[in-house]
Amino acid sequence: QVQLEESGGGQVQAGGSLRLSCAASGRTFGSYVMGWFRQAPGKEREFVGCINGSGGSTRYADSVKGRFIISRDNAMNTVYLQMSSLEPEDTAVYYCAAHSRLIPAVSERWYDYWGQGTQVTVSS
Repeated sequence: QVQLEESGGGQVQAGGSLRLSCAASGRTFGSYVMGWFRQAPGKEREFVGCINGSGGSTRYADSVKGRFIISRDNAMNTVYLQMSSLEPEDTAVYYCAAHSRLIPAVSERWYDYWGQGTQVTVSS
């Protein structure tokens, strides 16, 4: 069982930056693929990016590629989402998620564990 808790959300102006963190419980954090998803008002939840257990491989949605970076610190059981050049379209609740099947999955159906989410609001 893994428990996830996001932090770092807030309000920022367009063009600004934010870093989200996701702290995980458990002693096998390094064996989990960690994903970030987001859900904007009135829209379905969508994939943002993911990182493999070692941190050596990442995958991003086209909409955030080049602006967002995912990293992880396995000693701290934490995964990060560094967001830069933020746009109003990035406004959403951001969720971190985890699964242990090694696949850097885009679909949320692969992910077994989810945090409660943190709100990111980007104003124009």
